[in-house]
Amino acid sequence: MKRKLVFIVAVMLIFGLLAGTVMAEGTGKTKGEKADKFKIPSSVLDISQDNTYPNPTQDLPYLQPSKLTKELINSADVEIENPDLIRILNESAIQTTPLALGYRATIYLGQWPLNYESSETSTNWEYEKINTNYYDNRGGKSPFKIHYKQEMQKIVRGGLTAEIQDADEVKKMMLIEATKKTKLPLSFTTIIGGATKKDQVYNVPPKRLGYLYAYAPAVNEKGKVTYGEVYLVLKGSKKSIVVKNVTHQGIGAWIPVQDHVSYAFLVSETPK
Repeated sequence: MKRKLVFIVAVMLIFGLLAGTVMAEGTGKTKGEKADKFKIPSSVLDISQDNTYPNPTQDLPYLQPSKLTKELINSADVEIENPDLIRILNESAIQTTPLALGYRATIYLGQWPLNYESSETSTNWEYEKINTNYYDNRGGKSPFKIHYKQEMQKIVRGGLTAEIQDADEVKKMMLIEATKKTKLPLSFTTIIGGATKKDQVYNVPPKRLGYLYAYAPAVNEKGKVTYGEVYLVLKGSKKSIVVKNVTHQGIGAWIPVQDHVSYAFLVSETPK
């Protein structure tokens, strides 16, 4: 009986170790897949040094909360991440004294989008076609080299996929979240200047037509926004934030990748 018990325990330990190994391997694979999900493919090139239109650096609208703001945010039952609301709280000053024991006040600060929670982030490396370079080498006897040259200035715009209250504030929070997840230079508007070019060569064979298509990539961000009515509550020397009438709304957005172009080279016997 003792031997049987020892055997059962040994088997359980072995299976436990195997399960732990499998789980560890699975976890590592998942992390690797997440890392590769936003890896820039070889067909996408950085044009920041070649772009004839200097796009401004996209500064994320994140503010460091002050000591008072941190205290107020931590007192709320709902997470507060809205940079505009944090800025207003940072600019506020509340003076309390020990003598104000019976003092009570409730101040309505308005309805705000409080935070954004991401549920899905993906990339479309061919979000919008921005240019086509073409050469007809059907009468040629040797390969002809072509390279990317932007024919006209192109403005690529992203945006929310649906109408939503306080859209600009929601876009700021979505931009912060998408940039954190992808580590890509994102902006809701990016411009590719005319005559922008890259030296990378594409060979058009004899008796063929060559098409070099250029695309602006973008990130598709999906999630939900939490709204609520924000009240500043003062009770004697204590101060806190109370959030009432909390609601949630799903939202999506396309956010272009700044100063990056995706290329697709096509060779054909007949015009496209």
